[in-house]
Amino acid sequence: MSVSILILTLNEEANLPECLGSVQWSDDIVVLDSFSSDGTVKIAEGMGARVVQRRFDNWSAHQNWALEQIPFKHPWVFYLDADERMTEELKDELASIARDPGLSAVAYYCGRRNMFMGRWIRHAMPPGMIMRLFRPSHVRFERLVNPVPVIDGPHGYLRGMLVHYNFSKGISEWIDKHNRYSQLEAHEGMKLLGQPSQSSEAQPGLFSRDRALRRRALKNLSFRLPWRPFIKFVYLFVWQRGFMDGRAGFTYCVLQSFYEYLIVLKMRELERRARGLPI
Repeated sequence: MSVSILILTLNEEANLPECLGSVQWSDDIVVLDSFSSDGTVKIAEGMGARVVQRRFDNWSAHQNWALEQIPFKHPWVFYLDADERMTEELKDELASIARDPGLSAVAYYCGRRNMFMGRWIRHAMPPGMIMRLFRPSHVRFERLVNPVPVIDGPHGYLRGMLVHYNFSKGISEWIDKHNRYSQLEAHEGMKLLGQPSQSSEAQPGLFSRDRALRRRALKNLSFRLPWRPFIKFVYLFVWQRGFMDGRAGFTYCVLQSFYEYLIVLKMRELERRARGLPI
């Protein structure tokens, strides 16, 4: 038994060939394209993928639509970004799960080896488990950006990891993308701050033994912290030992702090707008 592959694209002609090349073992590769204007669709079809097109609105709505509307060939689906690559150890692990009918888990989280400036950033950009393998009928997503899964059933964690080329289109593209992301994160942050700090939505598992719940809880808690950009830099560069990643690690920590500061500024702007104050 194999696994279906889902890849979301928008103008990914530079990344897509290697991404698709890493999953050619699958007999069901689906590219959900947001009407790319470059050669993305031609490349996908030329490499044997099914192409489905939909206008992008926000991340959770887009992903939920894919799970509800796309008829996948296999019960298990693995979601892959165009700037990511499947690895042999991960492929073998997926095949083992797909062959085992006795598993109770309906979803699995996966780590990533994040690459920057030609090296694996082991410390400043830790793997960070993300839900990627799932049975579509048991999963839905929430949040406008950096969506989090709501899983109907037990979940597990994969040992294998993806390879992630987060800066494959250059730092300028990364900054443009995170400028857009920061606006959506600001909206999510303001929505969260409107809830009582002790609510289950605000703190979904700060002391949970489950890594995914702890990660989500810490992210939610960060919206309530002062000096967030500085705290994030210290956390990544000192606590996570980003200094051991050399110049690439330092650069990444600075960029992440900058991203956090954009979120802070945009949340302040939204608050002033809501109070009728000048920007």
